[in-house]
Amino acid sequence: MNFKPPETRPPSSTVAAEKAFSFISKGWREVRSSADADFQLLKNRANSFKNLADRELENFINSASISPFSVPTITASATLNPAPSYEIDFVKKLQPKLSEFRRAYSSPDFKFYSRPQIKIDLSAIKNAIVAGVEDEEEDKRRMFRKWNMVRFKESEREERQFGEFWEPIRTLKSRIKELEHKSSKEIMEEIKNSKFVEKFKSSLKAICEDPNESKVVLPLDVPELLACLVRQSSPLLDQLGINRGISDKILESLCSKRKNQLLSRSVPAGDSSILESNNINDELDLRIASVLQSTGHSYEGGFWRDWGKHDVSDKKRHVAIVTTASLPWMTGTAVNPLFRAAYLAKSAHQNVTLLVPWLSRSDQEFVHPNNLTFSSPEEQESYIRSWLEERVGFKTDFKISFYPGKFSKARRSILPAGDTSQFISSKDADIAILEEPEHLNWYHHGQRWTDKFNHVVGIVHTNYLEYIKREKNGALQAFFVKHINNWVARAYCDKVLRLSAATQDLPKSVICNVHGVNPKFLKIGEKVAVEKERGDQTFSKGAYFLGKMVWAKGYKELIDLLSKHKKDLDGFNLDVYGNGEDSHEVQSTAERLNLNLDFKKGRDHADDSLQGYKIFINPSVSDVLCTATAEALAMGKFVVCADHPSNDFFRAFPNCLTYTTPEDFVTKVKEAMANEPHPLTLEQRYNLSWEAATQRFMEYSELDKVLNNPGGIYSSKNSNKSLRKSTSIPNLNEMVDGGLAFAHYCLTGNEFLRLCTGAIPGTRDYDKQHCKDLHLLPPQVENPIYGW
Repeated sequence: MNFKPPETRPPSSTVAAEKAFSFISKGWREVRSSADADFQLLKNRANSFKNLADRELENFINSASISPFSVPTITASATLNPAPSYEIDFVKKLQPKLSEFRRAYSSPDFKFYSRPQIKIDLSAIKNAIVAGVEDEEEDKRRMFRKWNMVRFKESEREERQFGEFWEPIRTLKSRIKELEHKSSKEIMEEIKNSKFVEKFKSSLKAICEDPNESKVVLPLDVPELLACLVRQSSPLLDQLGINRGISDKILESLCSKRKNQLLSRSVPAGDSSILESNNINDELDLRIASVLQSTGHSYEGGFWRDWGKHDVSDKKRHVAIVTTASLPWMTGTAVNPLFRAAYLAKSAHQNVTLLVPWLSRSDQEFVHPNNLTFSSPEEQESYIRSWLEERVGFKTDFKISFYPGKFSKARRSILPAGDTSQFISSKDADIAILEEPEHLNWYHHGQRWTDKFNHVVGIVHTNYLEYIKREKNGALQAFFVKHINNWVARAYCDKVLRLSAATQDLPKSVICNVHGVNPKFLKIGEKVAVEKERGDQTFSKGAYFLGKMVWAKGYKELIDLLSKHKKDLDGFNLDVYGNGEDSHEVQSTAERLNLNLDFKKGRDHADDSLQGYKIFINPSVSDVLCTATAEALAMGKFVVCADHPSNDFFRAFPNCLTYTTPEDFVTKVKEAMANEPHPLTLEQRYNLSWEAATQRFMEYSELDKVLNNPGGIYSSKNSNKSLRKSTSIPNLNEMVDGGLAFAHYCLTGNEFLRLCTGAIPGTRDYDKQHCKDLHLLPPQVENPIYGW
C-alpha cells in the first residue's frame, strides 16, 4: 500500500516570498519594455546619422578634386601652372578608405553606443596632422572661410536639430576643417610618416568593438591555486588514511578570506545568485570555469575515454543491475537486486537488465539448497521469474542475463570469471548498478565500468571488514582489503550507496537504506492487524532466529548471550532455522553448552510455519542491514536486536527492541515475552515497502536526475547560474581515478598476483564449461593477443 503524507498549506513566509518575487518580476518586465523602447529610439537615430554621414562623405569626395586640395596658390607663378598631380592621387587613395568607413556604418552588424567613451575616434587624424601654417596669406584664408560657410550651412542646421546626438559628425567636421587648412604637400608627407591608413583602420575597429569583449577575467591567484590543489589531492589523502575533514578545513581557510570577491571579478553584472552560494566547492568550480571560458580552452575528456558509450539521445534509457548471487541461493544479494529490477522496470520509463552469475553443475550442488540444480540458464531464469512474480503480484518486464561465475569456498561467495562488463552490449551500456561493487571488482580484469557506462552506482551490502577480522591474521588482511575497497570504489563508480553506517566509509558514498521487503510480508502484517482487531490470538509460538548457519551471521553472539544468562532465561526456548557451512560446529557447541536451542532446516521466511512466532531474535553485528529483521517487522512481530549502526533504520519502529549489554538483552527478551506487538501504521508499512525503497534509491543515487536529462549530464546544484560546473574542465580527480583503474587492470592481469591475493585459479577468463553452458566463444577467440 502506498502511503502519501497529507498535504499541508504553505507557511506565510512562502506566500510572502512568492508575492515579493511577483512584484520583482513585474518591475523587471516594465524596465525591459522601457529599455526596448529606448533602444529602438537609438536605432532610429543611428540610421539617420548613417544616412547623413553618407551624404556628407559623398559631397566631400566629389568636391575634394576641385577645392580645397586643387586650389592653386595665389601667386604669379601659380597662375601659369595647373594643380599638382599628387593632390588628385591623394584623393584617389583616400576615397576607398572612406568607402570602407561608410560600409562599416551601413553593416547590419554595426552597433552604435551612446556612451561617451564609444565615439568616433579620429585621434589618429589629429596626431597625423600638425597645426596649420600661421603665415598664409589673408586673402587665401578668407576664401576658404567663405567656402566653408556655404559648404556646411545646411549640415549645421541639421546638427542643431539633433543636438548632442551628432557629436561624432561634429568631431569629423572639425577634423576636416583642420585638414583643409593644410597644403597638399604637407598632408602627403604627414600621411607617409604617420601611417595614417593603419591608424584609421584601428580607429574604425575600435568603433565597432563590442564593449563586453573588453572584460578581462583575472587568472587564478595563489590561494585559489592552492585550494584547487588541496581539493583535487583528496584521492591521495584518502589512500594515505588522512581524514577528508582535514582537507575540507584547509580548503575553507584558503577560500574564506576571499569569499566576497571570489566570483566578483568574473560573474556577469546582475547575476547575484552565484554570489549567494555558501558552497566553497561550487564557487571554486565556477571561478575555474570562468577563467577557462575567458581563455577559450576546451577539454574533451580524461584518460581512457570510451567514445562508444550508449547514445543517450534515445528516449528509452537502459539500466543494467549486476549482482554477485542468484536464486535459489537465498542471500541478500540474490533477493534484493531481483526486487529492485522488478520495481525499476515497473515504471516503464527505462529498460532494465539483471545480470546474475551462472555456476557450473558442481558449484550449484554446493551452493543451492536442497541439491537444486539447473541444466541451462533458461531453466534457472524460469525459476527466478516464477518465484518473483508469485511474491510481487504483477508480471515482471525486464531481461535476465548471465555471466560466468565460480564459488570460492574460502571466501564463501561467488566470484566473477572473466570480464563481467562484456556481457552487457554496448548499445545497452547506459546506466549500471553494481550490487556489491567492491566484491565485483576485486579481481576485475576488463573494461572500466565508468568508461563503458554513462553513470555507475554502487550499492554496498556487506561489511567485509567485519568478516575478515574474524579470520586468522584478520587485522592485517582487513587493513589491505580496506584500501583495496577504497581503490576499486573510486576507480569504478560515480556514486556509492551504503545501506547503513556499519559499512566501510568509501569514497563518493552516502548512507541510505534502499531495500524494501517482499510484499508478501506486508500482506501477512495486514492479516495480523485484522486478527488483532477481531480479538483473535495472532501468535501461538515464542521466539526464533533465522539465517545462514555460519558463525559470522550472529550465531557466535547468540550462543554467547544464551550461555552467559542461562539462569536468567530459564524456560526460554529458541528455534533456529538455517543451513550453512558451519552447521555441524554450531549445533555441537550448543549441545555441549546445554542450551535450549532447537535447530531446524532453513526455509523461506514467509513460510506458514514461521508466521506463528511473536519474537525474532537477531544478535548479529556483522550485518549491514538485515533483511530478515525488516521482514519480521513487516509481519508485525517483535524484533530484539543489538544497538548497532546496522539497525539504525529500524529504531523508528515501536516493535524494534534494541539492547546495549548482555543484561539489557535479557530485559528486552522478557519485555517482548510479556507484551503484544503494536500494529503497524500506514506510514510504517510504506517505509518498509519496495515502492518507498525505489523512491529513496532514485533520489540518493541521483538516478532520477540522470534519467530525466536527455543529455546524460546534469548539475545537481546551481541550476540557475549562468556559469556552471562543466565537463569541459579538466579534473585531477578523474585523472587519478583513471590512473587507479589502469593500475588495477595491470595488477589483476598477472596470474601470480591474483593467486597471492586469494583469487580462484583460472578465473581471469571463463573456462570451457562456461563456454558450453552459456554458448560463448573461447576466451582466446573472444580476446586474441594480436588484438592489442
